[in-house]
Amino acid sequence: MTPSLPMLPIRTDACELDFLALGALVHRLDPGQTPFRAARSFEVHVSGGEYNCAANLASCFELKTGVATAMVDNPVGELIERQVRERGVRPIYKRFKHDGVRGPNMATVYSDRGCGVRAPVVFYNRSNEAGALLKPADFDWKAIFGGGVRWFHSGGIFAAIGPQTADLIVEGMQAAKAAGAVTSFDLNYRAKLWKTLEGGEAKGLEMMRKIAANVDVLIGNEEDLQKGLGLEGQDVEHKTELDPNAFFGMIEQVKAKFPNVKAVATTLREVKTTNRHNWGAVLWIEGQRYVSPTMELDVLCRIGGGDGFASGLVYGLLAGKSPEEALRLGWAHGALLTTFAGDVSQASLAEVEALASGGSARVQR
Repeated sequence: MTPSLPMLPIRTDACELDFLALGALVHRLDPGQTPFRAARSFEVHVSGGEYNCAANLASCFELKTGVATAMVDNPVGELIERQVRERGVRPIYKRFKHDGVRGPNMATVYSDRGCGVRAPVVFYNRSNEAGALLKPADFDWKAIFGGGVRWFHSGGIFAAIGPQTADLIVEGMQAAKAAGAVTSFDLNYRAKLWKTLEGGEAKGLEMMRKIAANVDVLIGNEEDLQKGLGLEGQDVEHKTELDPNAFFGMIEQVKAKFPNVKAVATTLREVKTTNRHNWGAVLWIEGQRYVSPTMELDVLCRIGGGDGFASGLVYGLLAGKSPEEALRLGWAHGALLTTFAGDVSQASLAEVEALASGGSARVQR
């Protein structure tokens, strides 16, 4: 057992799950550096911001994790289920029957990697997505939390994909808090998604605030805090990419509106070219500020780097590491994740710890 950090009420008793995610699973078609217009083949990666964290924590950090999500009974669903099992994530599915023609479907993400001065291109087919049909009462939270869950997590993209998914997140957060779990939320504010739902961005702001009122740990940058929670801040379009002061400058507003929030964290990324980034991360936790070193990354695929950061940070906090150590583990793991194809970690814990403590890329013999 690890001692609970004084600022976060982390359970130290025996629990069935260390980490439970609530979100939508998708499959990503990846033609590598070839643009989709010229592609003839592609890899298939299973993804989803919330699932990525659960998969990272299981496969790299060896924690007991689960995902509550929608699943369609067709071959695409079977492909996704297989990869979830391979990652060691416990599935908790609300199942949907496919009609053989129109759905419901498992969403598709199309994402090439770009190269150099050519940026990556990402687009979606979320038409009639099963995950968007999820609603309150679809999961038996009492049974799920009955065996013990230490940490519960969801995100802003899932909140905005369906008319009741944000309500489901609130329900899950409240059940998690009642069961003694720490709660976290990746803001990931997407105005385009909210505009497709009844009530638009105004409804989005209302629901994001309802969710944040039940959260212990927020993950998001200044733009997420401004647009997702309606806070005031400097012009994010013209700020210095790696300057943490704008982020820290907004924390008092966060605390004033959401006194329940105990920690806020984000990555800092300056994109020089598609394959060359400067990378850092910051953490505010109960009045204390922590800033990682800055690292120059040679990026193979940037998709999932933010989820990689969140995963490493959560692992560090669950493992009872100091806030500075937890931040560096997230920073290191997010950096390593950009060196792999796909959205989920292929790193080992030893590699993450070595990089977090100042390791280099010298050949290991």
